[in-house]
Amino acid sequence: MTAVSLTSDVVAKAFFNACHDELSALKPGNVHIHGPGHDMTVADFEKSAKAAAPVIANPDLTVGERIERTVMASFNAVGCNTNLGIILLAAPLAHAVIMPSNMTDLRGRLGPVLANLSVQDAQHVFPAIMHVTPGGLGKASQHDVRQRPAVTLLEAMQAAADRDRIANAYTDNFSDIFDFALPTLRNARKSCATPALAITTLHMSLMAEFPDTHIARKHGQAVADQVQKSAECVHKLWQPHATDLTFPALMSLDRKLKSEGLNPGTTADFVVATLFAEVMIRKLAQTASL
Repeated sequence: MTAVSLTSDVVAKAFFNACHDELSALKPGNVHIHGPGHDMTVADFEKSAKAAAPVIANPDLTVGERIERTVMASFNAVGCNTNLGIILLAAPLAHAVIMPSNMTDLRGRLGPVLANLSVQDAQHVFPAIMHVTPGGLGKASQHDVRQRPAVTLLEAMQAAADRDRIANAYTDNFSDIFDFALPTLRNARKSCATPALAITTLHMSLMAEFPDTHIARKHGQAVADQVQKSAECVHKLWQPHATDLTFPALMSLDRKLKSEGLNPGTTADFVVATLFAEVMIRKLAQTASL
């Protein structure tokens, strides 16, 4: 079988569209077109996505370089950390589809990318994380990002997996996306009146399924567990899917979370990565069929 890859233009467009589409939907606690939050606006996220897209799709970069240069391009565009988590999740996915492979299955292509992450990859990623100073970043007992890494990026992620959902994704081949988020999104798309409501449903499903580790880092695990429970308690607003009728109540939850300074940022990162993966799966299938 002929090796398949996607062009940088296709990947860049898919990344930007995933960021844009996520902003178009109500995601309680996050920034979206229905309300800013946490001293950030939709314009900040749109500007950073535009700056990040061509870099994350550069075919000549390693995964570590891809993350570092994309983080810097985004930060330089807006002067704050809008999308570190998004980039950490999207960069391996982008690498998996840009590099030629005989496999047409995205998850199958991703596995070797993660397994082959190197010390050099970590040496690019650690300074990028430090540069944007993500909220709640504390000191780690091992492989702290303030120090020059002596382990591979995968090993560093394995060490952080119990406290960071994004790090955990690197250790299980993005199971949260492939086994939970993508099926949830596909089901929501079948029943929701609009694409935005499907994304709202995905966001709430992720909030209810996993404690948000961005909230846990900033406010503690008990608060993260409480926010997860709050999403579960209003399941009638988004199960089996969000609707125009439940929108006002979900907006009330949005205002409550923001008034308390609670930003389920990791949840939003997974929403964008899921939207990006969805398109990459479709594009790989289309390219393979040519």
